[in-house]
Amino acid sequence: MSSAAIDAFLSWADGYLNFEKLPQKNIFWLDTMQFLCERLGHPERCCPCFHVAGSKGKGSVSTMIASVLAEAGYSVGLYQSPHIVDFRERVRTVRGFFPDAVYEQAAAELQAAVAAIPPEDFPGARPLTWFEIVTVFAMLCFRIAKLDYVVYEVGLGGRLDATNVVQPLCCCIGPIELEHTEYLGNTLELIAAEKAGIMKDGVPVISARQEECVRTVFRAQAAQHAAPLSFIDDEIRLTPGSFYAEKLPNGREGTEKALAGMGVTLESPVFRRHLQTNLRLVGSFQGENAALAALAVRTAVPQISEDVIERGLAAASLPGRFEIVFPVPGFPRMPELVLDGAHTRNSVQMTVESFWSLYGKDSGVHLLFACAADKDAEDIAQCFANGFAQVTLTRPGTVKAADLPRLEHAFTAAGISFHASEDYVSAIRTALASADKAGAPLLVTGSFYLLAEVKKVLDSVSNGC
Repeated sequence: MSSAAIDAFLSWADGYLNFEKLPQKNIFWLDTMQFLCERLGHPERCCPCFHVAGSKGKGSVSTMIASVLAEAGYSVGLYQSPHIVDFRERVRTVRGFFPDAVYEQAAAELQAAVAAIPPEDFPGARPLTWFEIVTVFAMLCFRIAKLDYVVYEVGLGGRLDATNVVQPLCCCIGPIELEHTEYLGNTLELIAAEKAGIMKDGVPVISARQEECVRTVFRAQAAQHAAPLSFIDDEIRLTPGSFYAEKLPNGREGTEKALAGMGVTLESPVFRRHLQTNLRLVGSFQGENAALAALAVRTAVPQISEDVIERGLAAASLPGRFEIVFPVPGFPRMPELVLDGAHTRNSVQMTVESFWSLYGKDSGVHLLFACAADKDAEDIAQCFANGFAQVTLTRPGTVKAADLPRLEHAFTAAGISFHASEDYVSAIRTALASADKAGAPLLVTGSFYLLAEVKKVLDSVSNGC
């Protein structure tokens, strides 16, 4: 989609309520999506699909499933959120963006359909939301592209998420944590019930390891739908290998490119042999994500071979999930820059442990951290104790509300020294320059919006600004 066309579409969509930018309660329902899909000839039914929910890991699981299907020779669409730099990251194939014509045709079809509907005809006479518009837009793109499969990542929750109009081949649910409690509920059981809302009659459900209270909720919901339910820790024996980092030539004389990975072995009666692969998505939790994706594919598309599953898992990569940048534009002495959008306590802990596994704990490594105001700053701050030579705190751009004074207090209570600045561009530049001067690896985490701002700064530096 040309920049002019994408700008025009996004400008139109931005006229509608955007929960990502302005969170509000009581704006979730499915009847609007059902109404729109019917008006547009049910684009959600264009091809078989997978539906992926969870408090963490759903982006990685979605990408792994899509990567395996693509390795098997199928054309596969991905719907994910949020994007980091380019809006098309949300609506694409696993191998890249669609041709411009696909985006342009979908935008024109959707805008014409919405314009033809009197506002009072929408269910409850309610206005559309930005996420509903983008979700239907994605479905139209997938239909226009005539794909073999689509993998949909849930935006928030599950039961009332705009993606929950699909009828999938398989439902996948990652680990459940306390997150978005003001919208999903303040107990694991309540959040689990929202996530379990994606279950459909007779459709297999594959779940990550869960707390027993969550398993109880899932079993009850699955029973109501007569949906076969599997937990990966009951079905698969996972043996994670060690993290590794190699230096490989990147095609320019005198420079090298960092490649991190993690070996993993999956053993299960559902596979004809053990699966052994090296994941590009790094972190102890990625082994479990791989197990979830592999079991989902084997359940829904059993003809795909073990060899293909191994290659597909190994090929999966995702921006902002332990993404290693090297060389770092404008900062030649920095060994590596690691970007990870982890923003819950457990996911941040796993990211930090993976970072320390590769670069060493308290070995002179640096940290740049920011998070939205609705995150548990006090709990998350504990993850970074006694492990970083320099810590920079800021806000994650301007899209999300932030509470830097609370974040500073949390890091002080955790006994962590830091530099802090409300000016996130200045903080980013300072963190990059300090790591470069020290010759230290830099971890950036806490928010995908922070990652987006870091990438903008790197672009401006590489362009001489």
